[in-house]
Amino acid sequence: MAQHSTTIFWERDNAAFTDHRYSRRHTWLFDGGAVVPGSSSPHVVPKPYSDPAAVDPEEAFVASLSSCHMLWFLDLAARDGWVADSYRDEAVGTLARNEEGRQAITRVVLRPAVQFAPGHCPAPDELHDLHHRAHASCFIANSVKTEVLCEPRIESETHS
Repeated sequence: MAQHSTTIFWERDNAAFTDHRYSRRHTWLFDGGAVVPGSSSPHVVPKPYSDPAAVDPEEAFVASLSSCHMLWFLDLAARDGWVADSYRDEAVGTLARNEEGRQAITRVVLRPAVQFAPGHCPAPDELHDLHHRAHASCFIANSVKTEVLCEPRIESETHS
């Protein structure tokens, strides 16, 4: 069993607090040493109390699903002998009310586009199977109740 840790750090910096006029900017410190600026989403808390340049939890959730899917996809493609040259996913998460009436990321759509080396490109049905297997293997997707869809973009230059 692996454990993963992060430290989230925020300070008030003498701002008022009970009137909600305090910065939501904070820092994410990861166990490997990465430091990431975090904030609430400006869609939830207006500027200047949120920082649009920082990563908000909703973006991080979508990114973690996308990243996990990509890492599994690349691993499975390599195992199957396919040579991926690049991978780009423009994933989108939707914040809406869930079945319990609470705000939640209710849907995440992954839209990966993969470029393969000439002569090392799976057929469309094999590509869809790779994405299906990656989705089934993704630790993050297996950990959430949010609907997570994968809609790979198959472009003419993707298939050699």
